[in-house]
Amino acid sequence: MKFRVTLAAAALAASSLLLAGCSSSSDPGTSTTAPGGQVRVVASTDVYGDIASQIGGNAVSVTSILTNPNQDPHSFEADAQTQLAISKAQVIIENGGGYDDYVDTMRSSVSSKAALINAVKLSGKKAVDGDLNEHVFFDYPTMGKVADAMAADFAKADPSKSKTFFTNAATFLGKMTTLEGETAALKKQFDGDKVSYTEPVPGYLFDAMGLVNVTPEAFSHAVEEGNDVPPAALNDTLKLMQNKSVKLLAYNEQASSPETSQVQAAAKAAGVPVVPVTETLPKGTTYETWQQGNIDKIKVALAQ
Repeated sequence: MKFRVTLAAAALAASSLLLAGCSSSSDPGTSTTAPGGQVRVVASTDVYGDIASQIGGNAVSVTSILTNPNQDPHSFEADAQTQLAISKAQVIIENGGGYDDYVDTMRSSVSSKAALINAVKLSGKKAVDGDLNEHVFFDYPTMGKVADAMAADFAKADPSKSKTFFTNAATFLGKMTTLEGETAALKKQFDGDKVSYTEPVPGYLFDAMGLVNVTPEAFSHAVEEGNDVPPAALNDTLKLMQNKSVKLLAYNEQASSPETSQVQAAAKAAGVPVVPVTETLPKGTTYETWQQGNIDKIKVALAQ
């Protein structure tokens, strides 16, 4: 899913910021730090915000823009408070790939000079047949690269804490290695099994497990873009459930529609396990506990 922000909302936030007399941020080496000397960090979602907190610890002040697991990301609108955080940030973390373009809109409106970490660019992922799965936060090697980039930029902003930042990044990479080991073990057991999803949110996780997504592209693409699903694509997706042609259905809880609800109902009626997935952190989780939960739920579903 791509988070959208209306131009009117962005303009309103920008004008409110100007009226408040706020100035834009500068590069991480010279920008004013937060109270207490912390590095000011803004993340597009709490997924990246949590990782930033793990890498930076008490030496960073993190603002995550999108945090509500019950929020429909399509309805997200920027406000003056968000714009203010962007203007003061020394380091900004975005997913990229068209996923959270609102960050770039706000960065431009305040002429931000903050260091920018773009997860999609770090991932090296390329579009296939013109289509890029931008949900790289389900790709553990990429999150390791993001953690390293955070440590480097945090260290530029506060050299005195460099050792802490890089030590914390190494600890985080160890957690990613553990998750990668679990997906590799599942690949040995379930390689080639067919699965489906309402959106390609867990696509990279499925790839790591050797699972084969057979969802009609016209279905998942329409859902991701918030468009009506073509009738033929809907019927083909329903047949996957009705015929039990897949081992599980991954259902994005933050982006429901009449068509996705219909497919979910068909899966449940046919006895196809439904695995809920989200794009922001469920309450009370960290990045790695959230992803461990995803792995565990998929493992249970595949074993049925």
